[in-house]
Amino acid sequence: MFFIMAVTLFTSRVVLNTLGVVDFGIYNVVGGVVAMMGILNGAMAVSTQRYLTFELGRGDMVRLKQVFSVCLTIFFLLSVIVVILAETIGLWFLHNEMVIPAERMTAANWVYQYSILACILSLVVNPFNATIIAHERMNVYAYVSILEVSLKLAVVYLLLVIPADRLSTYGLLILTSQAIVAFTYIVYCRHHFKETHYRFYWERPLFIELVSYSGWNLFGSVSSLVKGQGLNILLNMFFNPAVNAARGIAYQINSAITQFFTNFYTAVRPQITKYYAQGDMEDMLKLVFRSSKFSFYLIMLISMPIVIEAPYIVNLWLGQLPEYVVPFTRLIIVISAIDAMATPLMTAAHATGHIRLYQFSVGTMTILNLPISYVFLKLGGQPLTVFYVSLCISTICLFMRLWIVHRLMDFPVKRYIIQVFGSCVFICAVALIIPLTIHLLLRENFVNVMIVCLVCVLSTITTVYGLGLTKHERGLVVDILRKKILHKK
Repeated sequence: MFFIMAVTLFTSRVVLNTLGVVDFGIYNVVGGVVAMMGILNGAMAVSTQRYLTFELGRGDMVRLKQVFSVCLTIFFLLSVIVVILAETIGLWFLHNEMVIPAERMTAANWVYQYSILACILSLVVNPFNATIIAHERMNVYAYVSILEVSLKLAVVYLLLVIPADRLSTYGLLILTSQAIVAFTYIVYCRHHFKETHYRFYWERPLFIELVSYSGWNLFGSVSSLVKGQGLNILLNMFFNPAVNAARGIAYQINSAITQFFTNFYTAVRPQITKYYAQGDMEDMLKLVFRSSKFSFYLIMLISMPIVIEAPYIVNLWLGQLPEYVVPFTRLIIVISAIDAMATPLMTAAHATGHIRLYQFSVGTMTILNLPISYVFLKLGGQPLTVFYVSLCISTICLFMRLWIVHRLMDFPVKRYIIQVFGSCVFICAVALIIPLTIHLLLRENFVNVMIVCLVCVLSTITTVYGLGLTKHERGLVVDILRKKILHKK
């Protein structure tokens, strides 16, 4: 993961320098338009993951194969819908509403078409990814991650040597790398999981159940899209592509950081659903509590040095310090940490299969990001305003999730607030004291920044271990270290 993060940050720097701020901003915002067309993808992906994991938890292999076949059929239908939407409404929006320099419109159109194909690929491969997660073959993601990193390096090299328009070339190279990764997942699944050998199967009640479940997930996907790409487009409407580029850089940094949480949570998610399917509520609640804390701690461990030393690190990384990148990065990381803490609550709600109240309540609150931000920007607000709004709404949504999960399964809300939310805030505050003090006392240079980063890591580890873990959890950590390190020696 550290290797992947390093390569991601390296390639981001080269791509920014090669494309330039304007083209980099265009690529990010055009991709956002396609993401809007692909909202059905996210909605159906969550449904597929839940139903495959649930059937696997019950041990019904025949039903598992039937669910997979119906899901893949639905994804084929969604691909057709996405193409129709993207080539009509999306294309009109690109040409009439986006702020793109006239001389770059041809390249933007090529990037748009490549992004549509990439969206179709992600649709088709979704049931296969869901199957890997349901079977908990997490090692597969490690190997494919190595492949993805290698492809990123290849893209950067080819971008520098191919004598063609770099923006459109970059779009084509990214599409090619995504196609290779998708093909790898599909081939692996067909060789290891019998249920992924697709044969057309139709069952109207199952189809309706999946689509109905996905309908509420669609509402949740729309809300997430509004928070992410919707705000990106809003920034483009009020400001220039350089602001979109700054946001894109900040999200790339955040993506590299949150990848640690994402991989950890990918392993946890199917276990929460399986515990519920088996009626083991005690172990499910323990896992929700622990995964909420550990998700926050993982992001805190990686991000604290970046948050404190962001100006120096970004300038060292990019060779320049674009406006808004530092404050964007800091705010986005804080928002991601709060969302990461809340994500296991979402999985607990999804495990029950009763998601209408959850998606309507949390989704509606999340959608408010767009109108509230629009009002502030219309009144003369600066780009940072949208992230302050997002931070406030993410915090509110955390407590809304707690209330909803309590209604679905008698969840111990008070204990969660004290043992998870309160503990995470307290640990973060304590861990910040020493590195922040050193940062304020030392002059900014490479050696001093490295000292602060090292102190951040040590402060986080010692504070989390000493104050953030229970006695039982500390015992688990010691056992893992003993098995993984001492045993190897």
